[in-house]
This record gives sequence, structure tokens and C-alpha cells, in this order.
Amino acid sequence: MSGGPIKAHAVQLEPPGLSGWAASPTGTAYVHERASVEAGPEVLLTALVHGNEYSGAWALDAFLRSGLHPRRGRITAAFCNTAAFARFEARHPDASRFVDEDFNRVWSASVLDGSRHSAELSRAREIRPFVDRASHLLDLHSMHEPCGPLLVTGLLPRNIAFAQSLGTASQVVVDAGHADGVRMRDYGPFAEKEGSRIALLLEAGQHWELASLQAARNVLMRFLVGCGVMDHGDVPPGWLLPDAMPPPPVMVTHRIVARSADFAFVQDFRGGEIIRRAGTPIAHDAGEAVVTPYDDCVLVMPSVRQLRPGVTTVRLGQRGDGMV
Repeated sequence: MSGGPIKAHAVQLEPPGLSGWAASPTGTAYVHERASVEAGPEVLLTALVHGNEYSGAWALDAFLRSGLHPRRGRITAAFCNTAAFARFEARHPDASRFVDEDFNRVWSASVLDGSRHSAELSRAREIRPFVDRASHLLDLHSMHEPCGPLLVTGLLPRNIAFAQSLGTASQVVVDAGHADGVRMRDYGPFAEKEGSRIALLLEAGQHWELASLQAARNVLMRFLVGCGVMDHGDVPPGWLLPDAMPPPPVMVTHRIVARSADFAFVQDFRGGEIIRRAGTPIAHDAGEAVVTPYDDCVLVMPSVRQLRPGVTTVRLGQRGDGMV
């Protein structure tokens, strides 16, 4: 990522076979429910929002096959962008992120209710009723480059507190979303300041590393226990990683967007690096240095794998204890 050829990452984790989940009693393909007779939270677990990010799909597949049912409430598991996933090829693993547009940039009422059409919008409109009813959302993703797991919360204190309470080593990242569209986790009631709905997005690790599946399963089960639909004793052996005290959250203050196709980092950043001094060059773009805006600047998800003008190449943040 420092200006030379982009390194291809080995596909350690093969795509899961999901055809058995196509037909569903819900009437919506690849969306399945597990319900209790006792009232409780409406939990939505989503994977394959991007077609090449399938560690979360492995975790959902394992959950559905496990026979686990909630003690309270209802759990809905949705494999989202299955059309993009169907195009996955290990030789070109980044090419199946989406079909027409990013599925995770269409989640505003104006876009969903509008007249525009795409493969992703059609699928989002199918899944929207399940998102509308959810009291708790866990959206399972992965990252272009190797990095420890991240839990992305948005700006609301209730999400930050919930993420910090899960007992994982995942770095909590507090951010305001994207300028080019609304994520599912920022949709409608999830973004209401006075509301109670919880929405987290897990970046489990590099797309095709086995460790990403382990992280996805761990956070999935901790999320279900944390929101009260399952008890700790219900968790199958081997799903949970050891309890860990998470580091303080990182508040994203800047997004560095490529101005040119010549953007290049000064070294092979992986994410989580703390740049001690303000004004330190971290990249060059269009003949100019890109520098850190303040001391102790944390780099979040650096990548040039999807490089083109207008693409976010890294987020810059500050770590702090006073956000919850």
C-alpha cells in the first residue's frame, strides 16, 4: 500500500454454500427467522452486504444450522447481496463487492422510496421491512487489508456503550458515516438521538482470513447475549473467544479521500497505527503530502485496493475515554 504493486491476499476461507437458504418461509429469499414464544427484542443479523465479504455469511450459516432458538424475542438472519456474492471468483476476489452500486450507501428513505433502480436497490427494498422492525442490528463485514476487528458504532452514545460492553478486543470506532450515501446501520430509527434502537457494524478482519470468521462468530454470539435474546449458557462450545477489555473508542474526525489515482501511502499501514506528531506525512496525492492533523492520530482502515478519485483511503481518529 506504499506505492508499489498491490499485494494480493490469499483466499484462506472459501465461499460458503448458501443455496439451501434461498427458499424461506418469510417469503423473502435468503432471509430466515428464529422466534421464541416469549416477547423480547427484534434482532436482525445481516451478512453479505458486500458480495466478497463472506466471513459473516459463514457465521450466519453456522447459526442457522446450529438449531439455536432465542429464549426471548426473534432473531432474523439475512444474507443480503446474494447477487454480488454469486459472482465471486478467487482469481478476482475484489470484483464481486456489488453488482451496480454499493448496497451500503442506499439506506435513506429518499433513495429507497425513489424511482431509481439497481440490483442493490431492489434487494434493499426487499429487506427493508426486516430492518424497519429491528430493535437491534448487527451488520457483519470484513476489510480489504489485514487488521484487528473493529466495531463501528456511529455517533450515538448508546451504541458506543453497547459495543464497549461486549467483552471483545475489537476496537470501537465512532464515525458519522459516508458522504456518498447512508449505511444500513445509520438508517432511519437507528440514527434517532432520543431512540433506543441499537445498531453495530463489525469489520471482522481481512475478507478471507480464517480469523475473520472466528471474530464474526464471537461478536455475533456476544451480541445475541448482550441484547437479551439468548443466555450465555446457550452459546455453543468454541464460538466465543476469551473475554477481553476493549481499548478506549476511536473518534473519527477526518476522512482522507483520494484526489487522484496516484495516491500512495508512505509505508505499509495496516490500521491502528498511532502517529505521534501533527504534520507527519502519511501519504502523497496529486503531488502533495497528506499529513496528520493532530498529535497521536490513529489510522483507521487504510487501503488503496479500491483506489480511484473520490474513494476514502483512510480515516483519521483520536482515542478517548470520555465518549460513553
